[in-house]
Amino acid sequence: MNSADLGRRVGVPSTALFTDQYELTMVQAALKAGTAGRRSVFEAFTRRLPEGRRYGVVAGIGRVLDAVENFHFDEEMLGFLRDRSIVDGPTLDYLADYRFGGDIWGYPEGEVYFPGSPILRVEGSFAECVLLETVILSILNHDSAIAAAASRMSAAAGGRGLIEMGARRTHELSAVASARAAYIGGFDTTSDLAAGFRYNIPTVGTSAHAFTLLHDSESDAFRAQVDSLGRGTTLLVDTYDVATAVRTAVEIAGPELGAVRIDSGDLLLVAHRVRQQLDELGATDTRIVVTSDLDEYAIASLAAAPVDAYGVGTQLVTGSGHPTCSMVYKLVARAGSADPADELRPVAKKSMGAKSSKGGRKWAARRLDEEGVAEAEVIGTGPVPEELADRQLLVELVRGGEVVAREPLDAARERHIAARAGLPLSAMQLSRGEAVIPTEYV
Repeated sequence: MNSADLGRRVGVPSTALFTDQYELTMVQAALKAGTAGRRSVFEAFTRRLPEGRRYGVVAGIGRVLDAVENFHFDEEMLGFLRDRSIVDGPTLDYLADYRFGGDIWGYPEGEVYFPGSPILRVEGSFAECVLLETVILSILNHDSAIAAAASRMSAAAGGRGLIEMGARRTHELSAVASARAAYIGGFDTTSDLAAGFRYNIPTVGTSAHAFTLLHDSESDAFRAQVDSLGRGTTLLVDTYDVATAVRTAVEIAGPELGAVRIDSGDLLLVAHRVRQQLDELGATDTRIVVTSDLDEYAIASLAAAPVDAYGVGTQLVTGSGHPTCSMVYKLVARAGSADPADELRPVAKKSMGAKSSKGGRKWAARRLDEEGVAEAEVIGTGPVPEELADRQLLVELVRGGEVVAREPLDAARERHIAARAGLPLSAMQLSRGEAVIPTEYV
């Protein structure tokens, strides 16, 4: 395992100001009241899945670990807080020495989740845990939304290649996180070099229409690309006339041409025509890649087309209509002091409507049927039933402030493939529906 497998963390800046102001003012008030040190348990979860979705995908855990590890206030940040009078002197002193020293348990990255799943459990003093709320939620909500969209697209692709190419359709930092989440959800490659550098994701890319338009003729453009990148390159064939471009491409590259890309038109019809033309020209091994505002529904509609790979941008990096998972971070238990021996007491919001929550430090397990298929997400606060002891979902991520569970990104990707395969077949349906398995509280 090399450093690239774990993500390049050298020079990562502090994440401490990725924080809502009310977290700091709560710490100030709790310090003054003498309650900041009370032992507390926070949990990140979602009350419901995005409308129509049948399962969620946990993504961003590795980035959360990086964020927690790099959550500290430097002198410049403290000066900003002081100059704005955001918090008082004693609070600035507390923040100056802040390092998370508690424990974190969570669903491993790539696992699936359902309403109520305690995706992350953060334990420590109230002050040290509450400060992490915003950065944890911003990562998990974004990355899990992208991974869920990627997973649906991967299921629709049915084993055909998937290229993440949404960097030009979102914030530059979100683009890197999106590529990472998409890889976990089943995409094979990314066009974003920053994602490739940071997370060791395979990268791809050849040319755009601008390269063809730069040259005096399409044949000149194709020849220049083949001369530079070799016969195995992918030629973009829809700048002018597709049939003419395909014929020219094979004439220049020969039957060894790697692939052609189609970026417009009736993709189903054009793909069939291009496949027939390639075969007639002897380029039987030349692959067909399609792009053009694809989502999981468009990919599914091309299942009967002779397509070898799909390139997806906008719909992927915006969660295909669901750019967030609506995860929340709630205090679920707390003691009356910082004493580890002091009993934790369940606490929960009891407001009217859908925003109430369930108190208590929770465990989670997935019950399987006789055929080994998931049939329920079981969540409890008491002893774990013996029959579920080996089906528990939370794993230890941070112990005493030290990260203990870093893993290669490929491990999360493989875990997701296995987790999705363990769901009922109806989980793969693209039609709107409820969560594919129920959540049971015991």
